[in-house]
Amino acid sequence: MAPGVLRGLRVPPEALAAAPPARRDGVRLLVGRRAGLEVEHHAFRALPGLLRAGDVLVVNTSRTLPAAIDADLAGEPVVVHFSTRRDDGRWVVEVRRPDGRGSTVRRPGGPAGAVLRLAGGGELLLEAPLDPAGDRLWVAAPSLADPARHLRRHGRPIRYAYTARDQPLAAYQTVFATAAPDGRASAEMPSAARPFTAPLVTELVSRGVQIAPLVLHTGVASAEAHEPPYAEPYGVPAATAGQVNAARAAGGRVIAVGTTAVRALESAADGRGVVRAASGWTELVVTPERGVRVVDGLLTGFHEPEASHLLMLRAVSGDALLERVYAAALQERYLWHEFGDVNLLLP
Repeated sequence: MAPGVLRGLRVPPEALAAAPPARRDGVRLLVGRRAGLEVEHHAFRALPGLLRAGDVLVVNTSRTLPAAIDADLAGEPVVVHFSTRRDDGRWVVEVRRPDGRGSTVRRPGGPAGAVLRLAGGGELLLEAPLDPAGDRLWVAAPSLADPARHLRRHGRPIRYAYTARDQPLAAYQTVFATAAPDGRASAEMPSAARPFTAPLVTELVSRGVQIAPLVLHTGVASAEAHEPPYAEPYGVPAATAGQVNAARAAGGRVIAVGTTAVRALESAADGRGVVRAASGWTELVVTPERGVRVVDGLLTGFHEPEASHLLMLRAVSGDALLERVYAAALQERYLWHEFGDVNLLLP
């Protein structure tokens, strides 16, 4: 993060959303407009009135996997977070230690060659760190033919210590979530879309706002470690590419729902901002220096000052607006994280 941007920001414990709201759309919406550096406060249900006919909302349809599972490592009780399935069938995983309160804390990674025995049966062989410079995420070989199926039977959603208790998997699925043909899913919920409901989507469409789907299966993003995102699988359909290109040509705005949607869409765009159907693995990190080529606006949650997500937010909004938005969020007691409030950054 550039010097001076959100310098000294500290998110107080009471600003961390500990549980889902009673209604999905019962969160608050902080709107920041780059033109004039305006900040507005709304209920999320006001979103349809804040968008225009011809705008396109780009949404991530990835489902959330119950990616946390208990395991034993040479007599040590651990929790494994299954992050990303690689093309060769191996997985990127994080091994954590139970904290005694239903959540987990970080532990030293590895060691290489260790075998974890998973709850419900099956083993996981830790082969090597994903990044030779670190040891949080490991490449691991499972003995199970279908680990995702095993997780659906024996796993639970990943949660961190700021949440009060485990929630059912349904609490971590968005209204846009769709089963992927290849069985892949996200380790953690693409949470910016969580407040959407079917009636709200219907109202958006009735007002002329288009919904354009894509997919990016996101891996773990530990709350204690803010590394840049690693390679993740994504897909942008030809129909979505056509929708986005047509809207831009007609003067409509392209608004991504979540940082994952930005990463996927920008990965499918050329230097002129023309989007084409694309799929595979993306290692793109959107920074202020790189900028955005397709996305005009972003609907997202609130992020810690150390998080790499803020590089992307700065690319969309600029530093001056982001400073105002986060100052207002703290002053007005907005809530952070996946069950919290949301922020709409507009041109």
